[in-house]
Amino acid sequence: MKLRNSTFLALLIFGFAPSANGQTGMTDGDWRYFGGDSGSSKYSSLDQIGAENFAQLEIKWRWQSIDARFDLEQLKSEYPNLRIENDVPDVSINGLKSAPLAVDGVLYVSTPLYQAAAIDAQTGETLWSYDPRSYASGIPTMMLGFSSRGLAYWSDGERSRVVWGTGDGYLVEVDAQSGEAIREFGEDGRVDLIAGIPRARRQAPINYSVTSAPIIVDDVIIVGAAISDQPRYKEMPPGHVRGFDVHTGELLWTSHTIPQDGEFGNETWENRSWEYSGHTNVWTLMSADNEEGIVYLPVGAPTNDNYGGHRLGDNLFGNSLVALDATTGERIWHFQMVHHDLWDYDPPAAPNLVDINVNGEPIKAVAQVTKHGFTFVFDRLTGKPVWPIEERPVPASDVPGERASPTQPFPTKPPPFEPQKLGVEQLIDFTPELRESAIAMLEQHRYGDIFTPPSLPSETSFGTIHVPGYIGGASWMGAAIDPETGIIYIPSVTIPSRSGLAIPPEDDATLNYVRNVTTNLRPRGLPLIKPPYGRITAIDLNVGEILWQVANGMGSPSVRNHSALAGVDLPPLGNGWDQVLVTKTLLISAQRTPNEDGSYPLVARDKLTGATIAELALPAQPIGPPVTYLSNGQQQIAVTMRGTPPELLVVGLP
Repeated sequence: MKLRNSTFLALLIFGFAPSANGQTGMTDGDWRYFGGDSGSSKYSSLDQIGAENFAQLEIKWRWQSIDARFDLEQLKSEYPNLRIENDVPDVSINGLKSAPLAVDGVLYVSTPLYQAAAIDAQTGETLWSYDPRSYASGIPTMMLGFSSRGLAYWSDGERSRVVWGTGDGYLVEVDAQSGEAIREFGEDGRVDLIAGIPRARRQAPINYSVTSAPIIVDDVIIVGAAISDQPRYKEMPPGHVRGFDVHTGELLWTSHTIPQDGEFGNETWENRSWEYSGHTNVWTLMSADNEEGIVYLPVGAPTNDNYGGHRLGDNLFGNSLVALDATTGERIWHFQMVHHDLWDYDPPAAPNLVDINVNGEPIKAVAQVTKHGFTFVFDRLTGKPVWPIEERPVPASDVPGERASPTQPFPTKPPPFEPQKLGVEQLIDFTPELRESAIAMLEQHRYGDIFTPPSLPSETSFGTIHVPGYIGGASWMGAAIDPETGIIYIPSVTIPSRSGLAIPPEDDATLNYVRNVTTNLRPRGLPLIKPPYGRITAIDLNVGEILWQVANGMGSPSVRNHSALAGVDLPPLGNGWDQVLVTKTLLISAQRTPNEDGSYPLVARDKLTGATIAELALPAQPIGPPVTYLSNGQQQIAVTMRGTPPELLVVGLP
């Protein structure tokens, strides 16, 4: 809700800190959202841990995922629908991607099997757990198996709730104090999200799930969906976003991400393709401006990722940032970042809300990082671009039935944080032999500037290589913002991918072509292009310029120790995506790829230069983003780690 004038005046006069539920970072020692605050800043004003003592951090406690209590073989025998042949090779509980929420001395976390737990922040003791038995329906969608990126917290000062989505398409709500289901919420504590969604099914193989945390604005729960990827059919569930009452679970509104007959944008789906097309879903995290009551949706790509001959037109609201009134679901503004997507360049992360000052003008901004290496920056109230965005001509497609958009949007500022074209000059060149191998591989493909369309295999080409590939630059872990400086910190990767097309093997398939993609483009087993392969980029959003860009580590041991590189003096190669956290004193990142010695460090960096200050070796690979909070007056950092079972690790000062 909007601030009253008297409240705003009090803030000016007395300098009170902004609300901990706002979009200016966490200032009260809690961590209430996946991204810290509703604006996904991933920022905390805590400063007990700094450059002078980061190296002194020690493990306070480790919590094993409650999924470990299950015997997976027994589960599979007890629930016949838990079939391993659905989407993934095996049932796994290792993807503990949740960012724990920290509220009043309690951590709340969701697990890969869609359980939730409350944990004492001081001791690591499990206070309660709740099992919605989502696994009974079978393996969830999206080729990922069991995966949950967190939950949402709500409180009115007297009552408090924890809300999350499940792999079989339910929205669950429990009491935050007791862990008991809120029986008046939906039907006995859960809402059926599949109900009312065309072509969505809970029967195996499930094609509609929730993998990311919902977001709550006032008393409205806003939830997206994950829809089974890589389909063979053009008829798929649409990714409509919905708002539910936090008390009753009543459906309050539906935002049609694929506009229906008579709605704005419907004409961008030619030949009535809106009737059967699917996806166009918010599978990742969302953000919100609580003061203005606006929720920001990073809407994904339509069916199918690399072929759009069955959905000619721009396909609103696919690949768009959409601002909605959180109370009514009405669209306030939108911007489509990719027209008629053929590259799987859907926005992968929550947009970041930040107040900036551009040429002396204060702007309430929202920044959206993308897979294809752009940062789109808008006035978050009006949708007006902070800097001009140009429509530039891009190559046409020669795939039968396809019609690529003749133009695509290019921000004039900030500069791209990832390379966006491929040519001989980008190829690996540590030795002449490697370069020759890379050139030979490149010449077997089409390649060129960004938005070169996917292609069919031919006698002269295996398909089209894209840089960035479909799994990078930015990903679901997203960027972090320092609200004091207006600097955004973006982890990204450079992984070329070949986007080819193939005729579907199924006799009943209704798509003419399906994706045939790979990232296994490795001459002599090494990356096709020059490093870095992972980086962190700092951009000053007040001026729209890159402040610094660094490789995030020395690189994978399997690359650095490769026999073809023996005797080569290698630069830092970068280590894939980092998970980032910003505090008053530091930029902290959890490194997901090991150092040369095999360790996975938690890294403290200088916010203004990116220079490494100190590292803390973690016992295992970090999975989810690090968070920080106060426990009994002491600053602590929590991060989830891979393992059998996975764990939540908490570190603090001695």
